[in-house]
Amino acid sequence: MVRLCRLLGVSRQAYYKYYWHKEQTDLMQTLIIEQVKDIRKTQPAIGARKLYFMLHSFLSEHKIKMGRDKLFNLLAAHQMLIRKRKRRIFTTQSYHWLRKYTNLIKCMEIMRPNQLWVADITYYRIVPGYVYISLITDAYSRKIVGYHLSDNLEAENNVKALEMALRTLSSHPKSLSLIHHSDRGIQYCSKEYVRLLESNHIAISMTEDGNPLENSIAERINGILKQEFLNHYTIRNKTEAIAVLSEAVVIYNEQRPHMSCNLHTPENVHQKKLPVKKLWKNYYNKNKSVNLYQD
Repeated sequence: MVRLCRLLGVSRQAYYKYYWHKEQTDLMQTLIIEQVKDIRKTQPAIGARKLYFMLHSFLSEHKIKMGRDKLFNLLAAHQMLIRKRKRRIFTTQSYHWLRKYTNLIKCMEIMRPNQLWVADITYYRIVPGYVYISLITDAYSRKIVGYHLSDNLEAENNVKALEMALRTLSSHPKSLSLIHHSDRGIQYCSKEYVRLLESNHIAISMTEDGNPLENSIAERINGILKQEFLNHYTIRNKTEAIAVLSEAVVIYNEQRPHMSCNLHTPENVHQKKLPVKKLWKNYYNKNKSVNLYQD
């Protein structure tokens, strides 16, 4: 060993120190990868930024020093980074004779939960074909307050999602106004849906055109649910799809840290009314660059 070190121009101490450090590094990386795998058992496609936040206590407990960029590189080396997929199917039919409502949320600043709900429909592929998910999300906390899964795009499915959301308002003061915002799809303009909103004194707001930025939060929640949860299961029937969706919503609301909520969970922000950074003040300001797709 002494001769080998002399030939290489290094001391024996440096040689042993290098391999001790390498062994320690390999051990730490293995621990981190195993912890990431454990987190992804329930959140299969959670991104690296949120993983870094969730790993803080684990890294401190094991006295591991690792920055965000090193975590990215480690995940990339193990092919564990998440790729985003593009949307293929459109679920909005806005060319109809029913009344379309004006956009009420231009330049609106969201200050509390249950001030603005955003709604949308997304598709989800299972073995027999496609099912459709109606979602209603609180714009302040990003909490999913209502949802329903069906094998068709009938308006009654959206009504059921709205009924679920309304049940969360039992302790909500009626003196505080609430706005429901959606695209101009025929389901949201249907008589049953509009009647249910009006009977609960909820103002109705809709996008002015087909621009997804006018309903960006709802669009983003659709993507999170599918890319990070639903797309990682093989579903054989509608019953299984409903069970998986219910579990995914619970994990999203109660366990997943949200970038737009300062890395709090939506449930904590919704219940405790924690302060979060909001971009709605300049929502439609064409002269400023506003990132509406924070997740």
